[in-house]
Amino acid sequence: MITIIPAIDLIGGRCVRLSQGDYSRRKEYTADPVDAARAFEAAGVRRLHLVDLDGTRAGSPQNLAVLERIAVATGLQIDYGGGIRKMVHARLALEAGAAQITAGSIAVKNPGEVLRWGKELGRERIIIGADVRQKKLATDGWQHQTATDLDGFLQTYGRAGFKTVICTDIERDGMLGGPATTLYGEIKIKFPELRLIASGGVSGIGDVEELQRAGLDGVIIGKALYEKRITLKQLERFLC
Repeated sequence: MITIIPAIDLIGGRCVRLSQGDYSRRKEYTADPVDAARAFEAAGVRRLHLVDLDGTRAGSPQNLAVLERIAVATGLQIDYGGGIRKMVHARLALEAGAAQITAGSIAVKNPGEVLRWGKELGRERIIIGADVRQKKLATDGWQHQTATDLDGFLQTYGRAGFKTVICTDIERDGMLGGPATTLYGEIKIKFPELRLIASGGVSGIGDVEELQRAGLDGVIIGKALYEKRITLKQLERFLC
């Protein structure tokens, strides 16, 4: 069964969603992050994807207090990303209550550092974030397009023993236009040993069903939940 992972994206401690990672195309939601997390847990959700968008821009975590509040208020398994560039950032997030941290830009720009984190913190506590546009990696809040190829990137971390990857198709994120199922299917064929989590584009319950049929291990759902394109009631059968 595919794992349902709601997303909470944070700016100034509040829930927001961006379109294609563009900070100027931001929509703020009234839900307090802790209240949102509690509602997810009450519905049977067990995991939460918490993104520190302030941290992404600042280059260091900025919403650790929100992470700690959610960790204290719920029993959710939280993965936290955004601005984690150094070992000390990773440790602070884990100490604040994250079960895992997501290494995104740093995993592209300095793989040696992330490999070191894996040895010292445990590879199971680190999720590799692959943010892609036309199969090339993007960094720094998706503002910088690199020439790094997705397949080579995944091969590096797979060989090093990292098991979980969140793959986001940037052009689909926040657009409610459907997920990059074909891309994810290709990744699953090439890297069957990886636990692959889809992110971006989910617009309805049919997309979740499609991703499950494609063999995805998890799916991150953000805007579709906040705008009620998908309800927690519809997700019940995936939360058993």
